[in-house]
Amino acid sequence: MKMVNRTAPPTLEQEDELQLQGHELIAGIDEVGRGALAGPVVAAAVILPSRDHPTWLGLVRDSKQLSPGKRQLLFDLISKEAVAVGVGSIGAQVIDSINILEATKIAMARAVEVLRRQPSFLLIDSVTLPQCPMPQRSIIGGDRRCISIACASIVAKVTRDHIMEEFGESYPGYGFARHKGYGTREHILSLRRLGPSPVHRLSFAPLRRLGASQFPCRG
Repeated sequence: MKMVNRTAPPTLEQEDELQLQGHELIAGIDEVGRGALAGPVVAAAVILPSRDHPTWLGLVRDSKQLSPGKRQLLFDLISKEAVAVGVGSIGAQVIDSINILEATKIAMARAVEVLRRQPSFLLIDSVTLPQCPMPQRSIIGGDRRCISIACASIVAKVTRDHIMEEFGESYPGYGFARHKGYGTREHILSLRRLGPSPVHRLSFAPLRRLGASQFPCRG
């Protein structure tokens, strides 16, 4: 198996190879929020121009390696200059009913479905999407290796962060705007004090350990 250099920037190697095979519209797909205790899992699909690559692509990294300011800058550039951008989101109650992996795949498939131009090939971070009929390639560590997937990770991250900031206003006391629903100490302490909100994932182990299903506020 090819080792991933975690410090090297993502490249267009995958896209260039597929374009030589005749694929013009190649979508990179990634998700954000699989490990969170609250909020949706959000996926994005991004089709970049096949020619005349914009210079800002050199700034693109896996979203986890970027500051919030740089993520927002790149989000704006991707939204403006990509051939197409699609986003799919699956909320906590559906995640609880079908499990996080299946919810992630549905969010990814929805992101592909809403693209204004349908791709001829999919480059996907870590999973395959049998519900999508087009040829595809799953790439472990794709958000660190592949520019299109890294762009998708940025779109998904910024979109989900905005959602969690809005949840922070709707459900005060949990600190969603700060930790974005992940299992920080602050978040766990707020759960012990307040119980779960309607956007918490009751099937996840930390909430099961807190006896979250006994609280009446989730309904």
